[in-house]
Amino acid sequence: MPMSQAFKDRLYPHLPAIVAHYGTPFHIYDEAGIRETGRRLKAAFADIPEFREYYAVKALPNPSVLAIMQDMGFGFDCSSITELMLARELGAKPDDIMFTSNNTSAEDFAAAAADGGCILNLDDITLIDKVPTMPELVCFRYNPGRRRTGNDIIGKPEEAKYGVSHEQIVEAYRLAQARGAKRFGLHTMLASNELHYSYMVQTAAMLLELVETISKELGITFEFINIGGGLGIPYLPDIDPLNIEAMGEEITALFVDFKDHHGYCPALYMESGRYMTGPHGALVVRAINRKDIYRTYIGVDACMSALMRPALYGAYHHIEVLGKEGGEMETVDVVGSLCENNDKFAVQRPLPRITDGDILIIQDSGAHGHAMGFNYNGKMRPQELLLGKDGVVRMIRREERPEDYFATLTFEEKILNL
Repeated sequence: MPMSQAFKDRLYPHLPAIVAHYGTPFHIYDEAGIRETGRRLKAAFADIPEFREYYAVKALPNPSVLAIMQDMGFGFDCSSITELMLARELGAKPDDIMFTSNNTSAEDFAAAAADGGCILNLDDITLIDKVPTMPELVCFRYNPGRRRTGNDIIGKPEEAKYGVSHEQIVEAYRLAQARGAKRFGLHTMLASNELHYSYMVQTAAMLLELVETISKELGITFEFINIGGGLGIPYLPDIDPLNIEAMGEEITALFVDFKDHHGYCPALYMESGRYMTGPHGALVVRAINRKDIYRTYIGVDACMSALMRPALYGAYHHIEVLGKEGGEMETVDVVGSLCENNDKFAVQRPLPRITDGDILIIQDSGAHGHAMGFNYNGKMRPQELLLGKDGVVRMIRREERPEDYFATLTFEEKILNL
């Protein structure tokens, strides 16, 4: 969706000075907006005895942003060794980290167990025997198969590579018990960028029903359920945002009912990434070329290596041209300079007439933007800036440079004579 008016008010008047100081391109993130979303999220679930967000590090793995999450009391959902390193460098304790990997390696398990361990969320029943030492607390990612629908981004559950099947789930906990696990959680992740809050309510209900089934079968008590991430943001204009307050109210009612029937209720965890930071980031670029052939192409000084969602998913990211609101409009493709025809931020998009030097704000880049970048064609990922709640703009990651690109070509030679 278009940036919030509050973000615009904080950013647009100062954008010429920011561009003059830092140059383009850059991603810039709005601390005040991130904190307001965190406040709303916590308020929506305030009546559940224990609620916690584990921010999905993959969405925006920058220590300065992760420190904001930590300050709000959130934990971290990690899926790789380097994400574990980022969380622990900030001082995250074992209970602050949920390690949700898939196709997990021996090296992954070793890293998860280091520094006191973390909450281990296993993706596959066959991994139980591969965990070197079964931790006291273990969780499984549940895949319901045809019992639930997914959505267009994450696909049908029965076609997804993730999770333990319905037929395996009770046996998974039985085997974990046999290896020494004594505390338990239950996790699922079925949708991505979901804007219908009722889907998430149904997911919570599904997990609570499964908790009841497994508990009866094995005599265990669940400490938490984790309904995953997937909370959506409306990238397109005029689309209603997810109603987090209604979602919180209806999920809270489920937990109250569960407690009335069972005398306790598990904690509620989630791992929102996009919802927390997506709307609070923008990729700021400069127009550098105009090409009029069969279409009009506006070339900018970034490419899909800085934001690949439009190329990867055909995703819409709203674009505004600084200082040209309400001006003459034309239909253009906004493109980068990669040797790929899908290197486009917008296709046949009505925009104000753009000339070289204009500043374009490509919105909703605060999740899966910089993080999904790459170096094809030797392109470098841009710098990241943080607009602090104090009104100060700070660089929180410099731009990549050729010496970074070539760094892995310097190594201790290893020769194998065959």
